[in-house]
Amino acid sequence: MCQEQVEKALQQSGKRITQQRKILLDVILNGEWECCKEIYYEAVKRDSSIGMATVYRMMTTLEEIGGHREKMRISSKR
Repeated sequence: MCQEQVEKALQQSGKRITQQRKILLDVILNGEWECCKEIYYEAVKRDSSIGMATVYRMMTTLEEIGGHREKMRISSKR
């Protein structure tokens, strides 16, 4: 799924597309991550107001809409 598709799915599920969500989506979709902590470390470089709980909530939200499974499956093969 590309970022635009995920954003559209988030909007359809009633979620707002905040700047933090855009940053997290960019980080998640354009990197190879083993865990949420790695995502957090990269995201906080771009916006220091992003907290670990925000990353976990975003991952839960992506699970709910099915937007992260394919990306995480690819990442986990490394």
